[in-house]
Amino acid sequence: MPGRATAAELRALPGRATAADLPDSPGPGPVVDRLTDPGIPADADPRAGVEPRVGMAGLSLPYQIVAAGVLSVIGLIAGIQLAMVFLHVAPSNTLTKQHGEAVDQWIYPEFEQNWKLFAPNPLQQNIAVHVRAEISGPEKRRTTPWMSLSGEDGKAIRGNLLPSHVQQNELRRGWDFYLGSHDSQNRANGLRGRLSEQYIRRIVMLRLSEHDYGGDVLRIQVRSEVRSVAAPAWSDEKISTKPSYRVLPWWTVTAADLPKGSATSEEADQ
Repeated sequence: MPGRATAAELRALPGRATAADLPDSPGPGPVVDRLTDPGIPADADPRAGVEPRVGMAGLSLPYQIVAAGVLSVIGLIAGIQLAMVFLHVAPSNTLTKQHGEAVDQWIYPEFEQNWKLFAPNPLQQNIAVHVRAEISGPEKRRTTPWMSLSGEDGKAIRGNLLPSHVQQNELRRGWDFYLGSHDSQNRANGLRGRLSEQYIRRIVMLRLSEHDYGGDVLRIQVRSEVRSVAAPAWSDEKISTKPSYRVLPWWTVTAADLPKGSATSEEADQ
């Protein structure tokens, strides 16, 4: 005659078991539910005994393939970025000598690296970038007054709790890029210099396109105004705050300098 089932055997059976079914039970008692039994994982499937799949494993095969492809592309781009930055800051080596131009094209101007944050003598000057333009008119050409591009950025930033990266850094970093790649006679130092000049010209024309001058911009001229920061009131240091200027030559506007969709006066006449 078969004996009574043990507690472990009863727990293995589907459904519910009462205390009366257990060995040495004094009688009816509270119901024991296998789903609340501490011996069974809470996230287990009571019917199949298989834990649910999570993460990418829970996606269907097509979505798994797409997700894997996206992650692979992101990882590849991140790896290339790290490699380019490493080659940019590393001492001259065989790779940079052979592929230095490709590295510069990847890095400049958005990802340029420098050590000014850790300089023993941080910048103590206020630098503003100005521009004026030669405009075509119905009878003769005219030249606009100097306009402060840095001043426009300052107005957009003041009182703005979340100023954009462009307003804070585009012009400043572009001008710093230009100064670092040209000599005192405004002669470009190779590819970096040519890229920096092209970058400044595009920034200037983008800003000028926001104003209506009643004609086409034929030429532009850029200058910087540098003023030393005054010494604090408690200091005996004497610092001149008079401005000094660096004026660049006139640049003739070309199609490559214009914002997308614009045209020079020569192209408009054609």
